[in-house]
Amino acid sequence: MNSHRTEKASNVGFEEVPDQIRMRLYLMRHGIAIDREDPDSPPEAERFLTPKGIQRTRAAARGLRRLRVKPASLLTSPYVRAVQTGEIVCEVLGLDPKQLQTTDALKPEARPGRLVEELAQRNAGETICFGHAPNLDEFIAHALKATAAFTELRKSGVACLDLDSLSPLRARLCWMLTGRILRRLGD
Repeated sequence: MNSHRTEKASNVGFEEVPDQIRMRLYLMRHGIAIDREDPDSPPEAERFLTPKGIQRTRAAARGLRRLRVKPASLLTSPYVRAVQTGEIVCEVLGLDPKQLQTTDALKPEARPGRLVEELAQRNAGETICFGHAPNLDEFIAHALKATAAFTELRKSGVACLDLDSLSPLRARLCWMLTGRILRRLGD
């Protein structure tokens, strides 16, 4: 009986994508990367996940698996740390990492409208994007018609939005979870 209660509780609010929604979008910030001030740090685009970042990202991905996240489309910033995050999530979710597609629309300095254009080219019920701050937070604000960013995705954190339309953009924030909460869900 206890396992039934746990199973039921783990699905609350994380249902399949309803037909009237154009896309369920997951935005995941990359894991902990080598500090840019570290004397051994490579150029910005080549900064990589630390061992701790790899471990925590893998644990957060297990939380996504528990939430039954199964994206059909996977987009990533071309920066090494975002690609590594995407590869780890693919491994944990049982997805082919060759499905990861890089896009400049997820670079830290990209304007939110670029990601909308990229998403409009996809016909996927669920899409996950791997990127950076402040870009992901600015996209959330843009999608929700806020005048400025009001979220702060933490490392390995994920926001889930339902996009009813891409033109004009209409979205709802379903949930936002820190990496820590995702790691606990995955335990």
